Amino acid sequence: KPMTLTLLILSLILGTIITLSSSHWLLAWAGLEMNTLAIIPIISKQHHPRATEAATKYFFTQATASALIVFATTTNAWKTGQWDISQTFLPETSIMITLAIAMKLGLAPFHFWLPEVLQGSTLTTAMLISTWQKLAPSALLLMTFNNLNQAVLLTLGLTTALIGGWMGLNQTQTRKIMAFSSIAHMGWMFTAMSLTPNLPLLVLMTYLVLTSATFLALMTTTSKTLNDLGTSWSLSPTLLTITMLSLMSLGGLPPLTGFLPKWFILKELVSTNLTTISTLMALSTLPSLFFYLRMSHMTTLTLPPSTTNIKHEWRFKTNHNRLITPTIILATTTLPISPLISNICQ
Repeated sequence: KPMTLTLLILSLILGTIITLSSSHWLLAWAGLEMNTLAIIPIISKQHHPRATEAATKYFFTQATASALIVFATTTNAWKTGQWDISQTFLPETSIMITLAIAMKLGLAPFHFWLPEVLQGSTLTTAMLISTWQKLAPSALLLMTFNNLNQAVLLTLGLTTALIGGWMGLNQTQTRKIMAFSSIAHMGWMFTAMSLTPNLPLLVLMTYLVLTSATFLALMTTTSKTLNDLGTSWSLSPTLLTITMLSLMSLGGLPPLTGFLPKWFILKELVSTNLTTISTLMALSTLPSLFFYLRMSHMTTLTLPPSTTNIKHEWRFKTNHNRLITPTIILATTTLPISPLISNICQ
């Protein structure tokens, strides 16, 4: 019902705002719980076994991560008397909170829930999980920046970037490809988190714009598999051409926007004498770029009548979402203002 859906969306927004604006750990935890409980009915509203399974997996993962946050912060308050998020932590508390937030964001080795949850959801819900649901945990990570363990962040970031690229190679479902794309980008954000406080914010904002642009294009063409992409050209050639550019931007190909955060991160890694890690991070983008290229090939480079021998999907006439235009413009043309962004990130 519209009233129920409106209430759930408002609860989702309110939970995120509570977490973003809180300075007390229990209040931040309450915001995370409100956020989780609001999105579970949205995931399972299809009344399909796969949607119910996705909602169950999402609930158990998020509840485990939230319990770990409460345990870590309670232990810290017991030993130091501090509940404030920005105060100094014990080393073990810092590691536990980092691992809990990594579980909430879907970083390796806690990433197995994300592809299954996105595959069991609609494209709209998958976009919500991949974008809005990243805000609250990322904000907690940014607020605790001074207490984070650099070695743990670098290890999680490098492992996640490599796994996100390699596990996306054999996927044919667009939602699972976007899930592994999300995993890889969160790895880049954790790597940036170990370097400077402003750089992860740039990575997160770029990721949100690129992912939103790609999901909006997939929603407009109702493309759930690579085969669907192969027959979407007749629906809107212009949209599909621009979708290819946003996919290339997701892969970090210059001169598109997605190259910007990767460029800054690699530059910071080299300047701090972490040459080996910067080389491995650069190599981790190659598998991701491969499956983005494959999606682009299926989208625009395979023209009729040279398309694969598959049935054309029945599609109703769709209205183009007005958000596609600004998001795709931002996803493809922001690189020229990189000197300004570089000054802000320093």
